[in-house]
Amino acid sequence: MQKVYNQIIQIAGDVITVEAEGVGYRELAEVRSKQGLSLAQVIRLDGKKVYLQVLTGSRGISTDDRVRFLNHPMLVPFTENLLGRIFTGSGEPRDRGTSLTENLIPIGGPSVNPSERIVPKNMIRTGIPMIDVFNSLVVSQKLPIFSIAGEPYNELLARIALQAEVDLIILGGMGLKYDDYLFFRDTLEKQGALSHSILFIHTASDPTVECLLVPDLSLAVAEQFALQGKKVLVLLTDMTNFSDALKEIAITMEQIPSNRGYPGDLYSQLAARYEKAVDFKGAGSVTILAVTTMPGDDVTHPVPDNTGYITEGQFYLRGGRIEPFGSLSRLKQQVNDKTRSDHRAMMDRMIQLFADYRETLEKRSMGFQMSSWDMKLLKYGERFEKELMDLSVNIPLEQALDRCWKILADIFDPAETGIKEALVREYWPVARTEK
Repeated sequence: MQKVYNQIIQIAGDVITVEAEGVGYRELAEVRSKQGLSLAQVIRLDGKKVYLQVLTGSRGISTDDRVRFLNHPMLVPFTENLLGRIFTGSGEPRDRGTSLTENLIPIGGPSVNPSERIVPKNMIRTGIPMIDVFNSLVVSQKLPIFSIAGEPYNELLARIALQAEVDLIILGGMGLKYDDYLFFRDTLEKQGALSHSILFIHTASDPTVECLLVPDLSLAVAEQFALQGKKVLVLLTDMTNFSDALKEIAITMEQIPSNRGYPGDLYSQLAARYEKAVDFKGAGSVTILAVTTMPGDDVTHPVPDNTGYITEGQFYLRGGRIEPFGSLSRLKQQVNDKTRSDHRAMMDRMIQLFADYRETLEKRSMGFQMSSWDMKLLKYGERFEKELMDLSVNIPLEQALDRCWKILADIFDPAETGIKEALVREYWPVARTEK
């Protein structure tokens, strides 16, 4: 039985308050005003007081308007017809296509029971050496990309969407500039990847509450496709915008703020989304890669700080490149021994040599005399940055490993590399003959 109330006791921003009983958290309601019908979602329960966020904004709503609760949470259609489509943060078509109403499923449900998960053990290839070789992305992993405004993180996500070896890409955009939305749409369309992608896009001009719905819509659909056996990669940008939307609504509801004004349940809100990453027994998987911008490049900011406790590592995007120091995939050991026998040794030694190169740069800047070994390290660092770190480099894992051997062979003697003799005997000729 649907419940109808004729009295709104408070309107604060886009949040309205009514007194009601028997209402559930996240339940949807219809608000009928002179402007028409608007959807609202329950975002807080305080005794008989029910706080609802109006999806289209509260403009035109008055205290004597009718509120009718619908007895169900936000729903999203699940069908193969979602493929190639673009939707708003409220699930409405953004691409001027037809609305989908069949097979509606609820969003924002609990994460999968651990007993139904399997241990992550398979690699997702991206064609980006700084990921594939040095910090492999693993099926069902949850990883943030820590960055600052101005870095090409959206370009990086678009490239991963084009090249990742998965069955389906779901892109959730939060607080995007309209130009960024067009970039994603046009890039995926021109490269032929839109046909196996689904986009849920919230732009900066859309209602704030739609920003909060984007991850839930994306992950609910991803979970259903994974249950059908699909390997799904969910790309989210930007989780800091999502957190700022949480803060804005918390301030509107006059909640006691926590660190830097964010709500006290920020950790729980982020974890509820990231923990949706899963590899199902006998079915598919959901992998999450999410951009988190750091205001002032401050990793102790509440959003990246809380994120680091939830996720399984992070990528640092600095200077237009994935930084080898600080970036970490905690699950890479699960797959490094299953790719090629030289993967782990090459990964470790190349990074160690690059660290030596950075120290040599400091020595040179302070006026120290360069030894012959220092000169080799300088050549090595330049080759590493140009041929591996540059995000324009696009080669498969095996070719990237061969390129690593080629760089080493061009600069160092085999004994200087510190790599096991058995691996040198097996792979050094590959480096010598690569063109």
